[in-house]
Amino acid sequence: MILVNTDYISGKELEMLGLVKGSTIQTKNIGRDITQSFKTIVGGELKSYTDMMNKARALATKRMVEEAEGLGADAVVNVRYASAAVMQGAAEVMAYGTAVKFR
Repeated sequence: MILVNTDYISGKELEMLGLVKGSTIQTKNIGRDITQSFKTIVGGELKSYTDMMNKARALATKRMVEEAEGLGADAVVNVRYASAAVMQGAAEVMAYGTAVKFR
């Protein structure tokens, strides 16, 4: 499966199949949340949250690809990511794009 953030793939004629998306909501456990809050005192990267968001993006992408494969797509163009806080310590990550088939 080819994933691009452009609306075309060089050398390919595309037939649009439709919007596909994948999402997940992730949270850290309370113990990690407390230890990460101490980091705000001294500053620096919140590595546990960085890891959480990387895993969430990967899972959202996987789910988007599965939806595209279900439509018989060869690629997803215009891939975008969005995230939003759902509650304190929890975030939703969504991956979305347009499923296409090569002509």
